Amino acid sequence: MDLKDKVAVVTGASSGLGLQFSRSLVERGMYVFGLARSEDKLQDLARELGDRFTPVRCDVRLEADVDAAFTRVEQDAGRLDVLVNNAGLGFRGDAVDTPSDTWDTLMETNARGVFLCARRAVPTMARQNEQNGFGGYIVNIASIAGLLGNPTLSAYNASKFAVRGFSEALMKEVRGDGIKVTCMYPGSIETNFSQTSGQHISSNAMTPQDLASTLIHLLETSDNYLISELVMRPLRP
Repeated sequence: MDLKDKVAVVTGASSGLGLQFSRSLVERGMYVFGLARSEDKLQDLARELGDRFTPVRCDVRLEADVDAAFTRVEQDAGRLDVLVNNAGLGFRGDAVDTPSDTWDTLMETNARGVFLCARRAVPTMARQNEQNGFGGYIVNIASIAGLLGNPTLSAYNASKFAVRGFSEALMKEVRGDGIKVTCMYPGSIETNFSQTSGQHISSNAMTPQDLASTLIHLLETSDNYLISELVMRPLRP
């Protein structure tokens, strides 16, 4: 896909990977709608990136918020070429010590949010496929924790395993509509996510720029070339 002047939605855009994804996509000439709960941080990013970045306050757990956000994209841009489902939360603790509301919050953010956003993106992309022969690209950010269970990460594991299964099923459902779906499984990354989630990361972690360059590579592949799953790790953790 030629990214120049295409339209992307990035969830969790106010910090970490989502912030870097937004920067990199704007640098490639895209128009980016950045979704997050933190309106102040989104406004800071809008001042940095200029008129190619549109801040949209959205809690991906809430269907009404997601519907309003995607309605705005449709009204303002008239198209949607890329959805990056990046918003996510983490938690470290044994299963027996995990509060039920913490479990629910992780599942609602990490899995339900991916579902709600993808469900809104697919019809727009399918219509574009009917008009142009290619619909668009959905990239779901999971984690190595979506491939391997780990002690003290059971709630996070469950949410990311859900993203894995949903991504594979969705890929098979929409490929006939000219829509690509890729699930990315990154290992340790240098972001504030590890601090807020209580998870320990490698002392030689990957950078957000590493992941953003991989995202760009995926999006710029030819229309008939699909990488459905991608695992990324530090070489020397």
